[in-house]
Amino acid sequence: MGNYYCLVAGLPDVAFDGGKVHYSVEKFCEEIYPQLSSKDARLIDLFFHSRDNENILQMLKYGMETELQHKGAYTRAQLAEIITTAKEGDKRNGCVPAYMYDFLEFYFENVEKGGYMWSDILSAHYYGYAMSVRNKFLSAWFEYNLNVNNILVALLARKYKLNVSECVVGDNAVAEALRTSNARDFGLAGSVDYLDALVRLSEDDQLHEREHRLDEMRWAWLEDNSAFNYFSVEKLYVFLQKLDIIERWAIMDADKGMEQYNSMIEELKSGAVFTDAINNENK
Repeated sequence: MGNYYCLVAGLPDVAFDGGKVHYSVEKFCEEIYPQLSSKDARLIDLFFHSRDNENILQMLKYGMETELQHKGAYTRAQLAEIITTAKEGDKRNGCVPAYMYDFLEFYFENVEKGGYMWSDILSAHYYGYAMSVRNKFLSAWFEYNLNVNNILVALLARKYKLNVSECVVGDNAVAEALRTSNARDFGLAGSVDYLDALVRLSEDDQLHEREHRLDEMRWAWLEDNSAFNYFSVEKLYVFLQKLDIIERWAIMDADKGMEQYNSMIEELKSGAVFTDAINNENK
């Protein structure tokens, strides 16, 4: 890992709800990303691969020439090549994260059957890949997000009397507890210190406020867990993640948030296959 004294020292201060910041994710890509070592750049790519995932799903649904909504680590042409390689069974590019090929190969083997929640299946592959990186901070960050998302979805599934086990993503101790426990707290009260906060969030009917508080939790986690990372790639990753939160809230409105919420509920109620697909693939 490199030490980026000048880069970190030159970063502007950012605060949650601290007003407009004269910096952006795009500017980060232009000014900071090119100065990273190749090893550290791959860690920063973990952030952008979440956007690549959205772009892959969009291209699979609407075609290779569809206009992409997000700028990820790969261009549309590069993603098209990755998709084509997986579809035709060609030799993989060793520089491309294996989880993308794993997902795409599964997709093309099963797309005709229908009934799959492709976004959740891709997310499971992505989180598994990100949590396996040899960087304790980033591995912990992705596991934290996986746990937060899974717990909230599980609480929501219970509220609507849905099968919790079919809604949970990934493969770790928290995911297993959510799938198998009938306890009120899923048996997590002694191991997940933010469980009570998530339970309170799930009971909040004001979606906009709930999302705001959730991002406050993420922001606090980033600050608390990077306190002793001073001039490292971890500090740059935290800055990038904070920029993303700020930018998202700059364009967020209550109507859009409710639309996303309703879409998630419909997906949960659809009964689409998810858990079995991942479990069978990993056998």
